Amino acid sequence: MYGMVNKAVQDLVITNFGDEKWDLIKQKAGVEVDVFLSNESYPDEMTYDLVEAASEVLGVSGREVLHAFGEHWVLQTARQGYGSMLEANGRTLPEFLINLPTFHTRVAMIFPDLKPPRFNCTDIKENSLLLHYHSHRPGLTDFVIGLLQGLGKMFNTSTKIVVAQRKAEGADHDVFAVSWVEGEAG
Repeated sequence: MYGMVNKAVQDLVITNFGDEKWDLIKQKAGVEVDVFLSNESYPDEMTYDLVEAASEVLGVSGREVLHAFGEHWVLQTARQGYGSMLEANGRTLPEFLINLPTFHTRVAMIFPDLKPPRFNCTDIKENSLLLHYHSHRPGLTDFVIGLLQGLGKMFNTSTKIVVAQRKAEGADHDVFAVSWVEGEAG
């Protein structure tokens, strides 16, 4: 994963728990990098190790860490790094979700070695849709839930997310049933 992912984990931890906790997490994860370079690629295992160590050091589940990280990614990291692209991708939650493939195409132009997940929407209705998530990286279902929660907040839209199918349980890919009420904060 690119360094900006690990920088975002670092930012989430330091903002909410302080530098000392971040140092403990890095130590527990065996990470000796002092400064993550946003455009440099790091092994996926490093990110997984940081999340696992954060769970242990902070005394919360890995699921909670990934939810918080997904939400932080949307509300902080993406807004700072891709603000104009986020705004151009949609004016409402459903519009944004439907346009996710275009968003990732634009991001891939910035990061040429990026292997982004693929998203597509089906069963689109007035207040719900199914979001299909295809990724070669295992274990990020809860991160996507956090992303969706963050997007709901970004669009001031109360959202409900249910995992309808899990790749970890034998499905071809994860599928999220997303429903919303626009204008109601989540």
